[in-house]
Amino acid sequence: MRFIPREVRFFDLFEELAEKIEAGGRLFLEMAESGVFSEPQVTRLKEIEHEADGITHRTYEKMHTTFLTPLDREDIHSLINKMDSILDMTEATAARIFLYRVKKPSAELIEQARVLNESIGKVKIIIHALRDMKNAPLILQTSVEINTLENAGDVILRTAMAHLFENEQDVRELIKWKEIYERIEEAIDVCEDVSNIVEGIVLKNG
Repeated sequence: MRFIPREVRFFDLFEELAEKIEAGGRLFLEMAESGVFSEPQVTRLKEIEHEADGITHRTYEKMHTTFLTPLDREDIHSLINKMDSILDMTEATAARIFLYRVKKPSAELIEQARVLNESIGKVKIIIHALRDMKNAPLILQTSVEINTLENAGDVILRTAMAHLFENEQDVRELIKWKEIYERIEEAIDVCEDVSNIVEGIVLKNG
């Protein structure tokens, strides 16, 4: 009996999406550290987000037209959806900073951007490692590191909120910054969601 091989092109798509997420995270960090969220930069980030959406849609289409997938379809759907959400949240944060005409990124925002960028880098590691279940130890260890970064992000968010409510007298500015901080923290949280999905895949298929 001849077995039908599983379509492994999915891993190419996962990795392609991880590269886009990394490019978006790096651009966001550059904007935060420079203190400049210019229209061309924010527009470029939006373009990267659209490119990522295209990869996501191609993955969905391939999932529905492939007989044998390398992973459970539910896992593929959850993974690609959460990966795409990282960039969605990052782009949404940059767009609001631009629209709200934030004069200068706060120290806490810069810290959040650095944690996000580092988390995205580790997401890229586990996505590339997913091709081979022999990489399970690397994936599991990196997932722990992503969890540690998410906890660090929580601490930064609490500190930022405390400073905001203690020092900001303008209610409009308070509302703006609260939303900005929460959106970037959500992007960090979704990095952990991705690592949890990958960890589950490893434990299921290892």
